[in-house]
Amino acid sequence: MAERYPGGVISKTPPVITGPTGGEGGSASGMWTLDTVLEYEKAGAWPKGFLPRELYTWGLNSSGQLGQGTVANASSPVQVGSLTIWQELVAGNGFAAAITTGGALWAWGVNSSGMLGDGTVVSKSSPVQVGALTNWYQGSGGSAHFLSVKTDGTLWAWGSNANGQLGDGTAVNSSSPVQIGALSTWSSVSASSQSSFAIKADGTLWAWGQNNSGTLGTGNTIYRSSPVQIGALTNWYQVDGGGSQVSAIKTDGTLWTWGENNYGELGQNNGSGFNKSSPVQVGALTNWDKTSAAAFNTSAIKTDGSLWAFGRNSFGQLGINATFPVAASSPVQVGALLNWLKISLGVQAAFAVKTDGTLWSWGNGASGQMGDSTVVSKSSPVQIGAETNWFQIAAGNNFRVATIRG
Repeated sequence: MAERYPGGVISKTPPVITGPTGGEGGSASGMWTLDTVLEYEKAGAWPKGFLPRELYTWGLNSSGQLGQGTVANASSPVQVGSLTIWQELVAGNGFAAAITTGGALWAWGVNSSGMLGDGTVVSKSSPVQVGALTNWYQGSGGSAHFLSVKTDGTLWAWGSNANGQLGDGTAVNSSSPVQIGALSTWSSVSASSQSSFAIKADGTLWAWGQNNSGTLGTGNTIYRSSPVQIGALTNWYQVDGGGSQVSAIKTDGTLWTWGENNYGELGQNNGSGFNKSSPVQVGALTNWDKTSAAAFNTSAIKTDGSLWAFGRNSFGQLGINATFPVAASSPVQVGALLNWLKISLGVQAAFAVKTDGTLWSWGNGASGQMGDSTVVSKSSPVQIGAETNWFQIAAGNNFRVATIRG
């Protein structure tokens, strides 16, 4: 997914681009909204920064979700094949996918509902290409469905559709990509367990699928099988769906949550059991930069590089060096460091990349998902290996997918 570049205010003013554009290298000053980035990328004038990247996986592998051609678990990162062309990563519940620098989409793992998108319901333990197109841009996986946006701004979905989470107006599963509507203005997507979310280039936020806990943020609990807008605002920047709760950041740097709140995962400082069916702001700060949500947990990074977490803590997944309290209903800081760059939450575990390129994990490690060659849970961040060239992390259900720069 296109990201804001640090070093300036959030703005739609044309960025100052230095170095190669439309290919590898280059940089852009300022902090830009997704629609600005998308416009420049479509015009071939945004520095994509495509560098050789290897793909690594580890953790639970019962459905071949590690892409290694086996079903054996791995407690430390293992490279998937030998290619160095990976750019975008996705991890769902027992399945994963990756987009190459050339725009091809590959998927592997469990496929019982057709979530691999290869026209079958046969699971794969090695990557299989989804069609032959090379214009895939960004994607996200839920419990059993997959969402993706193409470089032309069109929205596609496949997999399980029992709750309308594909957004095609039906409740019929699809084992191949189906286009959602005819618009070409979508910029990013996020799939929660059985719900879906997307942001358009105009900054509007949309949702569809299961809504029993107010997960869709529409002010009610009515399920939707087609995209419906959340409010009328046009300043949504990032959205991330967890199990039945959602976190999102606006272009003004405010953090918002809604949906299920069993363990304080909405961060509203009102304990548990108070679900919200509309977005509610977390505190009053305006310096939130990135967020990630998983079942019963939410984390976010501020623009100063500090990392914060709230929700369930039964396996130390808050990263606060303790399993007590068992839950936190307002943000607590993970250590005191100010060099956190990226965060991805899985079920009962968290993973992050620092600005120095090191990779860290904490939480439930029973299936080797900590990646530190053990099956021991951790209540504070532990470094995975000694490499300093990790680029991206995607956390699935008890397994992980990551890229490392070549």
